[in-house]
Amino acid sequence: MENHDVIVIGAGLAGLSAARDLAAAGTDVLVIEARARPGGRVEQTRTPDGRLVQLGGEIIGSFHTAYKQLVTELGLTLCPTFVASSGETTWSLTDGTYLGDDLPWMNSADRRIYDTVEKQFSALTATVDPEDPWAHPDAERLDSLSVGAWIRDQGGSPAVVRALDLSAKALADDSIERSSLLAYLRKESAAGADGFYNYEAWENERVLEGSATVALRMADQLGDRIRYSSPVAEIRIQGTTNTVRLTTGEVIGAAAIVSALPVGPLRDVRIVGVSDERLASLHRQRNALTVKVAAMYEESFWENEGRNGTSYMERTILGGTWTQSDGVLSGLIPPSSLGEYFATPAHRREAELTEELVTVLGPPAAQHSRFYLRNWATDPWTQGYATGWRTGDVMAVGPLHGTHEPPFYVCGSDQWVCGYMEGAVRTGRNTAATILQSS
Repeated sequence: MENHDVIVIGAGLAGLSAARDLAAAGTDVLVIEARARPGGRVEQTRTPDGRLVQLGGEIIGSFHTAYKQLVTELGLTLCPTFVASSGETTWSLTDGTYLGDDLPWMNSADRRIYDTVEKQFSALTATVDPEDPWAHPDAERLDSLSVGAWIRDQGGSPAVVRALDLSAKALADDSIERSSLLAYLRKESAAGADGFYNYEAWENERVLEGSATVALRMADQLGDRIRYSSPVAEIRIQGTTNTVRLTTGEVIGAAAIVSALPVGPLRDVRIVGVSDERLASLHRQRNALTVKVAAMYEESFWENEGRNGTSYMERTILGGTWTQSDGVLSGLIPPSSLGEYFATPAHRREAELTEELVTVLGPPAAQHSRFYLRNWATDPWTQGYATGWRTGDVMAVGPLHGTHEPPFYVCGSDQWVCGYMEGAVRTGRNTAATILQSS
């Protein structure tokens, strides 16, 4: 039987980050990946004219320090995102289309209520420790409340609820009527407790060379330490000799095993020798499901009308759009629209989504040279996109979230506060450090 010091399961950002640091310290590490490529939820393609299009994760924020440090180490470049644009945001609502960045469809009374409720949210956020939300004296109640219910409890008007629901759709989150308030507080506490969702904190930077290039460069450094097209069927933890069984029947041994799998595919793997409590925590986690859309144009035509490419969409399958790079528009289909999306015949999806873009951004939106649909919701090796937390989930997952049970370790976007690339890199590198310190 083939044996290694450490086996890392999953060659996404988390698994690659962990394996890279382990290999640099002289550890005999093997990465096992189900796909034929590295990257997990980051993926890109190059068009005939040489432009890169990101089909998965693409944006980070100013507080994503672990990811930014890795980008520097890999010799890549960070640059501004759509947040730096001087154009206006488009709001395509059931009662009309509005332009402006500051909720232009709201009347002044609703706007005052919104500002008041947001200040209350910020104050409550500051009381939550993102590393230990379970220690909050009111944690159970906060987790049992939906974001929508809490907003109404604070005197939020229907327009305030509508604003938060539009934001959730654009971000491909679950509805605020099902999302845990404690999860929202925890997420925003990690970002600095600055309101409901501050794009300047969360989405102001990207990798100029493409976010998937981060994974590709790490994979190049690891070389033949990665074994592709090798789905895992079983993890068996039994002390000093632990094994991974592939779907082919091959068994590989290691002193330590790291799961860097998303929580959906992890549930499909048989795990033996890990405590019931740890497995229950892992298996309670969930991802919000989404489809990513990308459309390529000769130029960013929306700028000709003073728009920035960002849109919030209320009456469409798409939840919203943003400018990925010059001439490239990104969008997400939120969980609430997936039934309608998958009910649309596959050969009609591009045309119908293009019609939606035309409705929001005008006739030039029909003139794309490339149109991409990435069904992350149904990808067997992902089964989702960003982390989702419904009411009760934070307490049910509990303080074991993101922890290890040596020689079984976990890392990944799902094991941090929310499903951003920072979470993958942060937990991956921390896992490697923990293993090295214990050896």
